[in-house]
Amino acid sequence: MSFFDSFRSSYWRVMFVARRLLGTIKGNLLAANSFKSAAYNKWHETELERWLSDHNVPYPTPADRKDLENLVKSNWQAKVSEPYTEWSPAQLQSYLKSKGKDVQKGTEQNKDSLVSQVKGNWHETEQQASDSYTSVKDWVFDTWTDSQIKAFLDKHGVPVPQPRKRDSLLATARDNFDSIAKKTGETAAYPGNWLYQAWSESDLKEYLDERGVPVPQPSTRDKLVASVRRNARLSSLNMKDSAASASASANSAKESLSDQVFDAWSDSKIKEWADQNGIKVPQGSNRNELLALARKHRGSLTGDKVASSASSAFGAATSKAGNQYAQATEDAQLKGEDAFNQAIDSWSDSRLKAYLDARGVPVPQSGKKDDILSAVRRNKHKATTGYSAWTFDTWTTENLKKWLSSQGGKAGKKASGTREELMKQAQDAYASASKSGGSNYASATSYLAQQTDAVKDTTFDTWSDSELKSYLDSYGVPNYQGSNSNELRRLARNQANYFRYGSTTPGGTLYSRLAGGAQWILDQLKIGASSGRKEAGYQGQKAADAATESATAFSDRVGEAAQRATDRVKEEL
Repeated sequence: MSFFDSFRSSYWRVMFVARRLLGTIKGNLLAANSFKSAAYNKWHETELERWLSDHNVPYPTPADRKDLENLVKSNWQAKVSEPYTEWSPAQLQSYLKSKGKDVQKGTEQNKDSLVSQVKGNWHETEQQASDSYTSVKDWVFDTWTDSQIKAFLDKHGVPVPQPRKRDSLLATARDNFDSIAKKTGETAAYPGNWLYQAWSESDLKEYLDERGVPVPQPSTRDKLVASVRRNARLSSLNMKDSAASASASANSAKESLSDQVFDAWSDSKIKEWADQNGIKVPQGSNRNELLALARKHRGSLTGDKVASSASSAFGAATSKAGNQYAQATEDAQLKGEDAFNQAIDSWSDSRLKAYLDARGVPVPQSGKKDDILSAVRRNKHKATTGYSAWTFDTWTTENLKKWLSSQGGKAGKKASGTREELMKQAQDAYASASKSGGSNYASATSYLAQQTDAVKDTTFDTWSDSELKSYLDSYGVPNYQGSNSNELRRLARNQANYFRYGSTTPGGTLYSRLAGGAQWILDQLKIGASSGRKEAGYQGQKAADAATESATAFSDRVGEAAQRATDRVKEEL
């Protein structure tokens, strides 16, 4: 072998070893960085246990810190980095739709394919998700209402900034977060129930309702807080997405409106506007050239130079667009409340009392229907407290038979009859077990816990028309001649959801209202522009002013999108 051959052979051997060594070093560095970047590495043991409990991950007790940390680590990706892997096909499709993406044809029910599509459009990277938990205070208040932030500060003796603006409230809450936790002897990395001490159970349930998060059934305060805490980060991300979408829609609306305004103006009006804004118009410009010039300088449409003169000519059409938008989101919520109120007006006294009983609310002593209705309305957002007669309300004949058979004794032997008869038997059996307590009651509730989740997704699917009509009768809903099975099921589901959640749409409230708000801007501004053509040219000019104000305010307002209807009314949109 020549000297050069020997050198070349040695060279490649050295390079091979070097590459492997570098690869090992790089892998170790990445592993080390990954370990260092995991937020839960610095959590207290109680925080690790809290996270596992919140995410329904069983853990041994007692357990040492390393075991707890490993459990969190093995579940972190599925619960935090890629939570969508546990979603149903319907949820995955809904997410893709919210991102403006079409589901690939033929994959509508293929979960693996849907998960892959969602992954490609997800909010953040795995590293970003992990980093977010190194400073919970930076985002945990994002979806709180102003009044909730104020109550938090008041409870812990922190002066509320004046004037009370959202930005200053958020800054104050974040600045004092660590010191409040330290003062109360609590942990702050993955905060416990102390963070929500000022929230009522109704506040907690309403937060979940607005974000389409199923309320734990049966509910306790601890379960409600755990559900809010578990969904807080995703809610913050959804809010930011909605903000971006709404802002883009509003900006698009402004551009569309300005085009319509210019199209509606006469040549002389465009020249007058250009002159007021210091825009030089070439002599002899024709209509198309004037329009091109106006669009080039469309930013001046909402400039200060014309705002003052336009305000005096604020016409009826643009006034409507400006004023009604300020109540658009509130109107959506009010319509939902009105629908609930109309529904319960037809309910029987026994149905209304059952609604209160399921939530642990005493029935008014007067026994008058108006008083009972008032109590139901007041407790619209109160979570159910446990199993009771209402639990069997939507069970099928087959489910009821299985339940009665599982109870043995007289209950098991009686497991026959119509659905209504079986339901009455089940209610009596449950009441008997509840009264006797002990192992009978424990057995009954254990079975209910398993079966309630199993039957809720297929509620009414196998019911006959006569069973559906009988169910609707119990709510006072008339059965219209000619109603088909699908219509009857829809009506039945609406009533069942009113009874369970106080809403017919527990899964799509807040974000759909935000998306609808963006479309509302576009629709109303188009109406304003169209009507403005019939008024003086300045009306269109003012409409564009209103568009800019609405767009800016809508974007600002998304930070408060979780705010209750009463707080929304007070915000300037």
